[in-house]
Amino acid sequence: MTERVIALVDAGRRKPLPPVTGSAAGRAQDGLGRPLRDLRISVTDRCNFRCTYCMPREVFGEDYRFLPHGQLLSFEEIARLAKIFANHGIEKIRLTGGEPLLRRNLERLIEMLAAITLPNGEGIELTLTTNGSLLARKARALKNAGLARVTVSLDALDDSTFMAMNDADFPVAKVLEGIDAADAAGLAPVKINMVVKRGVNEHSILPMARRFKGSGHVLRFIEFMDVGATNGWRMDDVIPSREVIRMIAAHLPLDPIDPNYPGEVAKRWRYRDGKGEIGVISSVTQAFCRSCTRARISTEGMLYTCLFATSGYDFRALLREGKSDAEIRAAIAAVWGARDDRYSEIRAAATAQERKIEMSYIGG
Repeated sequence: MTERVIALVDAGRRKPLPPVTGSAAGRAQDGLGRPLRDLRISVTDRCNFRCTYCMPREVFGEDYRFLPHGQLLSFEEIARLAKIFANHGIEKIRLTGGEPLLRRNLERLIEMLAAITLPNGEGIELTLTTNGSLLARKARALKNAGLARVTVSLDALDDSTFMAMNDADFPVAKVLEGIDAADAAGLAPVKINMVVKRGVNEHSILPMARRFKGSGHVLRFIEFMDVGATNGWRMDDVIPSREVIRMIAAHLPLDPIDPNYPGEVAKRWRYRDGKGEIGVISSVTQAFCRSCTRARISTEGMLYTCLFATSGYDFRALLREGKSDAEIRAAIAAVWGARDDRYSEIRAAATAQERKIEMSYIGG
């Protein structure tokens, strides 16, 4: 069988580092005044699902060649980068993939990250996003290692729809077991992300809302996004968040509530009877670029300043060339200072066709 290789990143898509100017101390701000608060770290490009909006099987099939282990950042390299980012004021780290629980001995990395302290002496909020397939058996160990919370992807409650979307013959019941295990282990409140795609799973919106109402979990509906270049995105497939809210509120009355913190991507809605809340993430129809505070590190050490990036900065090279912490800290400040990304605000038919980095490579 001939191996199919999709060049997610090549030499021509590595940006040269911008010149270092001024002081690298303190919280970094980009060209639009947005601070650096959140760091998302992908620990693997592998996944045991083939979700159609992320890793479609016709691209990521049996002959797909993933990154060899030697190209991945080691746990020590990840922890070192995270410590340097902490000096720039990040407050939260989210571990992503691919499916992060496929990375062997991930608990050891979590222990290393949980030991990092911010300049004010506080610890970093440490979270993880997972498809839930391995969560039931790993939840307790993740909590013991220092993980604070988990977000679980779940796109429907009926197996036929769920399996059609994950394309992996994996049942809903196993994901629900993982959510229950995470809750029991103290990884709460569990956030549950549902990507909504017209003609595929909109019939699951209300059943999902009913299922998790009053559970203590936070269900969030995500508009189908044009991340990467392989998921066949079309605007016609997007169900706007306002439509989702109307569908739910017609049966379960809702009221809007304030964000938990500046830059929160989800718009929050509370059930009027007090039995919990939901959120909507509207990157397509209600862009939130102006409050985006997130940087992303890929599994092989590329730094991306936008989920919809077409290229990134090679920080693995800095680590392996023996650069000092001070030099890497200055490089982070320079990259963030030059940042002017606002893809969702300027999205157009042409930009939607750009060859962007795949979501499975840098996380959601």
